[in-house]
Amino acid sequence: MRGAILQLNVTDDPVANLETTLGFLRAAVAGGAECVLTPEVTNCISTSGTHQRDVLQAEADDITFAALRAEAKASGIWLMIGSLGLKTGDADGRFANRCFLIGPDGAVVAKYDKIHMFDVEISPEETWRESDAYRPGQQAVVAETPFGKVGLSICYDVRFPMLHQALTDAGAQIITVPAAFSPVTGAAHWHALLRARAIETGCYVIAPAQTGTHASAAHKTRDTYGHSLVISPWGEVLLDAGTVPGVYKFELDMGKVAQTRQRVPSMAHRRPFEGP
Repeated sequence: MRGAILQLNVTDDPVANLETTLGFLRAAVAGGAECVLTPEVTNCISTSGTHQRDVLQAEADDITFAALRAEAKASGIWLMIGSLGLKTGDADGRFANRCFLIGPDGAVVAKYDKIHMFDVEISPEETWRESDAYRPGQQAVVAETPFGKVGLSICYDVRFPMLHQALTDAGAQIITVPAAFSPVTGAAHWHALLRARAIETGCYVIAPAQTGTHASAAHKTRDTYGHSLVISPWGEVLLDAGTVPGVYKFELDMGKVAQTRQRVPSMAHRRPFEGP
């Protein structure tokens, strides 16, 4: 499978972000990509809930969702939109952090709402309460593609092995982890967590990421770690995109999934046990 990751540095302006994303997507297709993946919150990064309420849209109205679906159809490719921030109509006003897998006909093959919310105090200067703005999803998702079965997760989900084991139990051979990871936790944990998920499950792990300082016209800026990764089922780093936005191509040999699981069939060796 020939694929490409779009490593993005989005702002709080969805219109400007879409123009950049479409340019990268067309470059990926021109380079021969059959499947393209974007990061978490492809449409907008903002630290202001007020601004998000002003610029985010419902799924049916979102300009990024509509344009990227149309581009996938025009190019005849598979496209994973890592996630979009979307209005939901929920009574408490919270948004959805929603991933989409789009087929080459432009149809939505699968969608997934991020389950685990990033509610942490990394330091006195860096505190996050994602659940204040986004409501968590309830359903794990695996989708069928010509390349293999794909399990969907998003960013902070990577810290929860049982989710990824459940995806593998449902047939996943590729796990996607689009992210907008904190630079502090990214430097400490990003590579280790993604390699661990690949090794535990015998899956390819593909993690398209946001990178750099995300510009804002009127609000506090935010930084993300970058380093979009592709990890083999054996835990090897096949691609590390560093911190520069752009198009990063990769190829997957899906035969490696079965080979790795035969060498170390740990998922098949799990046993029930009583807790301490």
